[in-house]
Formats: sequence, structure tokens, C-alpha cells
Amino acid sequence: MILSKISFINFKNYDQAELEVSPFVNCFLGKNGMGKTNLLDGVYYLSNCKSFFNSIDTQNIKNEEDFFVIQGEFDSKQNKENIYCGVKRGKKKIFKKGKKEYEKLSDHIGLINTVLISPMDTNLIYEGSETRRKFIDLIISQYDKVYLQNLIQYNKVLAHRNAYLKSIQQGARYDDLSLQIWDEQLISLGNKIYTQRIGFIEEFQTEFNEIYATLSGGNESCELTYKSQLQEKEFDQLLKESIVKEKYIGYTTKGIHKDDFVFEIQEKPLKKFGSQGQQKTFLIALKLAQFKHIESKTESKPILLLDDIYDKLDEERIAHLMNQICEGTYGQVFITDTNTERLPAYFKQKKYECFSFEVEKGTVLSN
Repeated sequence: MILSKISFINFKNYDQAELEVSPFVNCFLGKNGMGKTNLLDGVYYLSNCKSFFNSIDTQNIKNEEDFFVIQGEFDSKQNKENIYCGVKRGKKKIFKKGKKEYEKLSDHIGLINTVLISPMDTNLIYEGSETRRKFIDLIISQYDKVYLQNLIQYNKVLAHRNAYLKSIQQGARYDDLSLQIWDEQLISLGNKIYTQRIGFIEEFQTEFNEIYATLSGGNESCELTYKSQLQEKEFDQLLKESIVKEKYIGYTTKGIHKDDFVFEIQEKPLKKFGSQGQQKTFLIALKLAQFKHIESKTESKPILLLDDIYDKLDEERIAHLMNQICEGTYGQVFITDTNTERLPAYFKQKKYECFSFEVEKGTVLSN
């Protein structure tokens, strides 16, 4: 999918904006705080049904307005797709393909794939396991509908099981049969997700290692490891052993919702022992591996969104990435930069098509 047009009404700091964009490179240029990143987030919204930066939809509405709207026109080999996203205070979020509203937002996931590289990616290193699970789940969900539905159903069953355990904690009568109903569903769904994650990480590790070696010059080793309680014991055995404790604390302590993905460099935790440069390189490699993995599974390039990339890499690694962009490796690209001349001059010198948009205080001034 290639984005050809995008428009905003009352989105973040934009009253209204409409852009026709290049299928190659698009640069959003201007000082910090002007709204460059918000334009990238609008593209991300149309792909993932949510903001990359703020998961509370109504907080993305401009000031005291009542709603926001994002619309995009996408071109594929087969046809054009018009995507509409509307959020109104006190109402449910509306997503439409053409004139037809989606019954479930999950039905939209995978139609338009994006990969966003942002300074906020450091959350993958410094925050808890949930952040890393969500990252992995998003990648797999963009090409595997079965995985996404299993994950959604697992979380629903987990919520029911936790509610039942909470009632026991608060004095309700314990019924082994009632718990067994939730356990059977949790085990079945959890084992499927666990198997799918194992298959994913085996492929993804290879893609990640190749990209990291290129970016780092092959001077250091890194590891991306999957950790799960199901590697130790069968899921049903884990639940049986933990039930006494769970009745006391009121929630489920065992399962694939506790999985983690461990980042290491030179066989040591990246969080503690990785330099700032090594961490940045690790995260860039992680996101570019996401791009390559999705491309291999869907036979289509995602849209690549690069936010403040010059803050993340040194000149040598920037040059390597930019050369790949000019070779068409990453298809349609959107980049932000505080320097209004650097990117246009670079792509002009390379004779590679680039649309440049100057952004100031929520207004797109020039193309």
C-alpha cells in the first residue's frame, strides 16, 4: 500500500491540513514542537487504529474541540482504498474502508502496514515486559489474522478468569468446575500463541542479527531471546501449581501474558551494559528487522516512518540507511528533521524523488 493523500481535522495541533505525498520520500521539516511527528502519527493511526504516542484517543483531539478526523487515500496494485478514522468525545471510535464501517477494528489490522522508528523506542529497553510483548504481537498480527484473534480471545478469557479469582479472594465460594472452564480455554489459546511466538522468534532473530551486524560493522554480538514460563512446564501444570496462591492474590500469575523478550549485547543485559550508541543501533536494527519480516510475510513493503532519525545514529550509519532508501529498499518513506535543508539537498544530490513539507505551529507551509 502506498499513501497518496492524507488529511486531518482537529488532530493534535492541527486545525486542518491536507497533503498530497510522494510514493518515494516525504520530509517534514521544522523546529521541535511544530507538529512534524504528529503527521507521522496520523499515518500510523490509519494503519494501526491507534496513536503510536498516546493510546487514549480523545487526548489526540485538538484543544477543546469535540472530535478529530484523519482520512487517507492509499494505492495498491489492485485498487484504491479510502480509509477514514473518526473520534468524537463520548462516542466509539469509527474506522471505515470506503463507505463501510468496520464491525471490529481488528479486521483492519494488516491492510496497511507501517513501521515507525522514534526516540520513544527506548521504552522497549527500559519499560517492562508488556511493552516488548506488544511490540512482538503487533508484528505478528500485521500478517497473521489467526494469531491476532487468538490473542484477543486469550485476553478476554484471562479477564474472566481474573474476575473469578478476584471474587474468590473477596469471599465468594470456590467452584473447581467454574475455574476449569476458563482454564481449558486459556490453555488451548495460550499453547497456540506460544507455538506461534517460537516460530516467529526463530525467523526474526536471523533478520535482526543480519541488520545489526551491518549497522554495527560486525564488531559486536547481540541477542534477542524469548522467555516464557511454558518453556519450563506444561501450561496446565503451571496453573495447577499456582492456584492456591492465585486464590489468595486474586489474579492469574502463569501464562503467555507473562512472556518476555530479552535484549542482550556481548551476552550482557542491553539495559545495563549497552552504551547509548549500542542501544540506538539495537533499536534501529529491531525496527528494520520488523520491516523486513513483514515484507517477507506479505510480499509488500510497509510504509517506513522515521522520526528524528539524526538524533539516533552517527553519520556513518545515517549514510548507510539513506543509501538503502535511495536504492528503494524501504519503499515509501516519511522522515522528520529539524534542519530544513539537509534532507532535500541530500535527495536532490542523489537524484531521488523527495517531497519536502515545512511545518510551523500545526500548519504545513510549503511543498
